[in-house]
Amino acid sequence: MTEKQYFVYIITNATRTLYIGITNNLERRLWEHKTKAVEGFSKTYNMGWLVWYAATNDVREAIATEKRLKGWTRAKKVALIEAENPTWQDISEGWYDNSNQASNNDRT
Repeated sequence: MTEKQYFVYIITNATRTLYIGITNNLERRLWEHKTKAVEGFSKTYNMGWLVWYAATNDVREAIATEKRLKGWTRAKKVALIEAENPTWQDISEGWYDNSNQASNNDRT
């Protein structure tokens, strides 16, 4: 039996607005953000650059991490990002070609 993975992630845009989310399929979810497939905050603010993420096999841990990060100050979130990604590069760059979206259709 394959163990599920859950991801807590932070995406941003050109003005470095931050969005924190959780998913069980990071590639698919980023595709949805990048293509503006889902109405909401990330579509409105043109969010799509993955700047940080963490993976776990425990959904409760992922939910707790997401809630904890959302409670942090902006400065603390920026410090977390810059500790691993000081130039705020899009970690998902190169994940997709122009003809193929993320393959798994699981929804979270």
